[in-house]
Amino acid sequence: MAVVRLEVSDGVGTIRLDRPPMNALNAELTVELRAAALEATSRTDIRALVIYGGEKVFAAGADIKEMAGLDIAGIAAWVRDLTSTFELIARIPKPVVAAVTGFALGGGLELALCADFRVLAENAKVGLPEITLGVIPGAGGTQRLPRLVGPSRAKELVFSGRQVRAPEAEAIGLADRVVPAGEVYAAALSLAGTFVNGPAVALAAAKQAIDDGSELAISEALRLESALFTGLFGTEDRRRGMESFVERGPGKAEFVGR
Repeated sequence: MAVVRLEVSDGVGTIRLDRPPMNALNAELTVELRAAALEATSRTDIRALVIYGGEKVFAAGADIKEMAGLDIAGIAAWVRDLTSTFELIARIPKPVVAAVTGFALGGGLELALCADFRVLAENAKVGLPEITLGVIPGAGGTQRLPRLVGPSRAKELVFSGRQVRAPEAEAIGLADRVVPAGEVYAAALSLAGTFVNGPAVALAAAKQAIDDGSELAISEALRLESALFTGLFGTEDRRRGMESFVERGPGKAEFVGR
């Protein structure tokens, strides 16, 4: 039985984690998550994406029982597979929203950090508790979290391993929206849906410019931005957007995603 499903409705894809009771991340889930990410990347009928763990929990972390029995070579392969899968998700060239209910801890939070936006339930708790196991986050937590909330806050969270409630997560920039628990998925779908009719190639370029540019010196990042901007002049959506602006004013273009 599949533990990850990809569903599509009205241009929005949903990657659903379904490994009860806590969506613990194991090797099987990693393989299926990778396949779902690749499919979501390639499908032209998916213009935006939601990652959702269900009404009760997003993902409460890695499967510690599976990890505990591994030697150094085994854990190296395990974390390599998980990290490369998360990188595939982070590189999906479409807007991605994490819909977080219940717990998003350890690898669960690391997965949510791969999204462009995070919608949290009011009762959600997030954190990186790996330090309490005598290790550190190994699938992006020490890298993506400080880029989002700053090094000092990230160090406090990683060093302590404490869980953060939704209001604090929103205050420090870890959550983009906090909504009642029963509205998380709908709110995430609504947010993702705002991008469905946008210029898909330009959205992908914008995501690449921001994500890749943040890793470069400003002069290199500006060159990347200029190159991506220039390349968009070969797209149908650029032609439609500019013609519509000239003829009818701003905000009225109908894009086709190419």
